[in-house]
Amino acid sequence: MAICHFDTKSISRGAGRSAIAAAAYRAGERLRDERTGKLHNYSRREDVTHKEILLPSHLRGADGAWATDRANLWNAAERAERQRNSRVAREYQVALPAELDAERRLQLARTFAQELAERHNVAVDLAVHAPRPEGDPRNYHAHLLVTTRQVTAAGLGAKAGLDMNSDEQRRRGPPVGIAEIKALRERWAVLNNEAFAAAGLAVRIDHRSLRAQGIEREPTPRIPFSAFRMERRGQYSPIAQKLRERYRERVQARLARSQGMDLETVRRQAREAWLKLRAEAATPAGQQTSAAAEQQRSAAVQQRSGAALERDAADQDLSL
Repeated sequence: MAICHFDTKSISRGAGRSAIAAAAYRAGERLRDERTGKLHNYSRREDVTHKEILLPSHLRGADGAWATDRANLWNAAERAERQRNSRVAREYQVALPAELDAERRLQLARTFAQELAERHNVAVDLAVHAPRPEGDPRNYHAHLLVTTRQVTAAGLGAKAGLDMNSDEQRRRGPPVGIAEIKALRERWAVLNNEAFAAAGLAVRIDHRSLRAQGIEREPTPRIPFSAFRMERRGQYSPIAQKLRERYRERVQARLARSQGMDLETVRRQAREAWLKLRAEAATPAGQQTSAAAEQQRSAAVQQRSGAALERDAADQDLSL
């Protein structure tokens, strides 16, 4: 099932991050930060299938040659910022549809990156990543690392895009802040659906929230890759556990509202069922026969209320 994943975040010096480190990691390269002298070496990465710097169309050729060198571009971005808490880059991360072949996925990512470069007059460092061996085999995605300043033939200029001053954004006319992020999300969804149609696929994605789509369901939590990897190794992840517990609470609250049930009763029943299942899962195989274990599980299922069963079905999404 295709998903619409579109995320943006800033690369801030105040958080101890650097544009050089971010670019080296995403592109799988070896880059030196001229400001700090630190070398960032990610050249052993094997999941980077494509990397490319895209510029506004008026800078193609000799005028923009300086910005197509990754080390030049991001060291210039670091030099352009003077404050210790400056935003030195911005990243957009998007999921690439596993339903498309590699060529169409790349074309989709390049089209959006070029539109972003034209829209904000910035340099876009595109890196396409394949799924990691230990991760979800559908996890094709792209990182678009963009400059926070306009790119020119002479170097980097004024602040641009989401990092532009709000008054300046309003004067120029494009959406401001959250409105601009929503506009970009919508455009990403449109490009995806156009790619699906061109490939002859009936699948479509929707950038809107479940509530906006009229779907009465709690969105499943997004488990961070580090936590997901821990669980794949059989380790306990408190972060993943907390995210799932919060998700169950939201599902319980929704069920209570829809059925007129007492929320505390629903929570207690769900907690009891969860603890019983967890205890059964932790019991060593040698301490009970498979027949006895099956009998206990059947009895537990019969004792659960209809509301608890519905919650369990919702929780199963998390194990996919």
